[in-house]
Amino acid sequence: MITLDGVSVRYAGGTALHNTSIKLTKGECTVLLGHSGAGKTTLLRCINLLTEPSSGIVSISGIGPLKDRHSIAKHRHQTAMIFQQHQLIGRHNALQNVMVGRLGYHGTLRSLFPLSNEEQRLGLESLERVGLLHKAMERVDRLSGGEQQRVGVARMLVQKPQIILADEPVASLDPGTARRIMGMLREICKEQQLTAVVSLHQVELAQTFADRMIGLKGGRIIFDGRPAELLNPTLRSIYETTGQKDEALDVLTDDREMYLPEAVGFMN
Repeated sequence: MITLDGVSVRYAGGTALHNTSIKLTKGECTVLLGHSGAGKTTLLRCINLLTEPSSGIVSISGIGPLKDRHSIAKHRHQTAMIFQQHQLIGRHNALQNVMVGRLGYHGTLRSLFPLSNEEQRLGLESLERVGLLHKAMERVDRLSGGEQQRVGVARMLVQKPQIILADEPVASLDPGTARRIMGMLREICKEQQLTAVVSLHQVELAQTFADRMIGLKGGRIIFDGRPAELLNPTLRSIYETTGQKDEALDVLTDDREMYLPEAVGFMN
């Protein structure tokens, strides 16, 4: 379990995240919703202390409060991140990029030498899991955006994480590819009982992926519940700003409950 207790992030120009207390359960897929600047990324980055809280405590089951270098390093070792811009090395092939996920298992000296056959087999199995075994030797700068993100997912798999943090992982992809990537990610999380926290902008995609949704506005949580509990009036309050309407609200046509596609349809 991940616990944030009274976590806030303050800067000279204002507060990015107000006093926030949440608990994230093992095996649960949680989506952070909100318009740009709502605090999604700040909250996500606080979970592994890429953004250091101004106040409050982050605690991890089996580790305890993240208060020193040892506890933070141990937590990060079991936490994988997936990025919007993929963070791949373009001149390297897909397998080489995937194997970067194993570097945390080796000291500095060992990382200078080739990885073992066993680890390379793990890398190939991970590429096969995401449907890219046939692209293992291809430079990633020659792959499509969706294929590059699948390489990122395979890199995450070889890390053997317990927690996945994904910051707008499909924002730059077309809707069909985005659905396939998120479907694959959810399937992997359920197979391996991984805890996933994902920031998303696409409301319908988020509702299909999530077990739990957290809506943020102005650095505050204004909704925390199951997808079926998120009704249009609440969704509007998450996304609307004074005199403006976020494009995420284009899917809303009235004040009825939003249509939630079945998970099986999402996976197809």
